[in-house]
Amino acid sequence: MSTFQTQDGTEIYYKDWGSGKPVLFSHGWPLDADMWEYQMEYLSSRGYRTIAFDRRGFGRSEQPWTGYDYDTFADDIAQLIEHLDLRDVTLVGFSMGGGDVSRYIARHGSERVAGLVLLGAVTPLFGQKPDFPEGVEKSLFDGIKAGLLKDRAQFIADFSTPFYGLDQGQKVSDGVLTQTLNIALLASLKGTVDCVTAFSETDFRPDMAKIDVPTLVIHGDGDAIVPFEITGKRAAEQIKGAELKVYSGAPHGFAVTHAEALNEDLLAFLNR
Repeated sequence: MSTFQTQDGTEIYYKDWGSGKPVLFSHGWPLDADMWEYQMEYLSSRGYRTIAFDRRGFGRSEQPWTGYDYDTFADDIAQLIEHLDLRDVTLVGFSMGGGDVSRYIARHGSERVAGLVLLGAVTPLFGQKPDFPEGVEKSLFDGIKAGLLKDRAQFIADFSTPFYGLDQGQKVSDGVLTQTLNIALLASLKGTVDCVTAFSETDFRPDMAKIDVPTLVIHGDGDAIVPFEITGKRAAEQIKGAELKVYSGAPHGFAVTHAEALNEDLLAFLNR
């Protein structure tokens, strides 16, 4: 397997397909790099080099007890970019992965970055704060953590319904649901729980002002997990010159339900 070692000794798995201008994908919670296989195959078949990694604690990467915070996630990405010596790379982050690619630019700069794509991302702020009362209440995230600690497998199986909008008329195959559960259960329970704290409490509003590369924000207005009005809409407003695409009725998991549209929009952004 292709792996690299981070500064704290954690082995991170990645896949590296094709050749050409690089595109680096950061996955959502509680998934891994496999969520990107259709986007990677599509873009690599059209002349791009695509790379996706399993976040520490997830998939085939090691499962350290600590390090589930966005500064560490951003540093892991920086070390992967340096390991592969990627230049003019487009960063694509889905859901919680939108946070680490944004934090990478804020923390490490954009010298190696050609563009940024935020997909259903938790940026600029997801959870409620005193100066952000419209955020999602902490009690909801506490409930998620309690559900994971009680019966992670069933919690994630049930989570697929709002994730893919199955209760809103969206359709995915039984195979997709099985794959989603299988991927999620590869992860560390500790990492899965700690990441809920990370993506619900981290404030990316200062990071948005530091993004100085062409940016595409895509979000579904039917997203019942990461509400568009408090995340994607605001990210597009706060990032200078960002382009916003709203997928009508799309759920959080639109990389599956709207895969064709997403692939075409990614390719158009890369070819701009």
